[in-house]
Amino acid sequence: MSTTALPARPRRRAPLIRSLVLTGALVLAIAGGGMLLDGSALTSDIGSRLLPPSLEYPFGTDHLGRDMFTRVVKGLALSLAIGVATALLSTAISAVLGIVAALSARWFDDAVSWVIDLFIGIPHLIFMILIAFTVGGGIPGIMLGIATTHWMALALLVRADTKQLRDADFVKASRGLGRSPWFIASRHILPLASPQLMVGFVLMFPHVVLHEAALTFLGFGFSPQTPAIGILLSEGMPHILSGKWWLAAFPGLALLLVVLCFARLGDQLRSRLDPRTANG
Repeated sequence: MSTTALPARPRRRAPLIRSLVLTGALVLAIAGGGMLLDGSALTSDIGSRLLPPSLEYPFGTDHLGRDMFTRVVKGLALSLAIGVATALLSTAISAVLGIVAALSARWFDDAVSWVIDLFIGIPHLIFMILIAFTVGGGIPGIMLGIATTHWMALALLVRADTKQLRDADFVKASRGLGRSPWFIASRHILPLASPQLMVGFVLMFPHVVLHEAALTFLGFGFSPQTPAIGILLSEGMPHILSGKWWLAAFPGLALLLVVLCFARLGDQLRSRLDPRTANG
């Protein structure tokens, strides 16, 4: 008997482990850098304005002499914090509406379906801008604007899974014993839907980070002094034609790296946790 077939399953786990290690190391580096880097590098220094990348300033300086490396790292740390909180909020909305709609009366399920269709039909960016402007911008506006426009697809998946689970024998038995809908949802449905929710959260995260950058780029997020990635890109774009490429290149590449890492991790998690592909 050949022994080469035994490590096949560990080899299939290898891409997921690599993605976890790479993404975890990146998050730790950004979070640690955001806390440890000296905030004094964010103060204006006209004598050091628009310096190209060097050993002293790895990402160069901006038009006010501020260290771009510090601004980029702190901007990514802010994006990660907002991304985690917003993706968690959006995932919670998906879980609650998806499970409750599938376990409730037909009229409520139809109402949730109508709301999902309505939200899907509205362009994301326009709706996010409207909500962020109504709330007044800042972190609450960004979080609410993004969270209320990213829950629909995951809610549809959770709703479909719940409809399958509600006809399972163990759910029928629990219902026959007089268990409440809350007990069934929290003890039976939610644990089985947790892998779907975890994958949805990870896949949603890069979209949240991109849209947070888009809102701040358009001026609906923070003040210009805040080191947010969207603000850095907005400030750097006018200087590209004058040869100051580092002002937009480094924030853009850093944002792309974070998004690609989490997107890759989400794909690997989905391939491992999806019953249709986990044993493939």
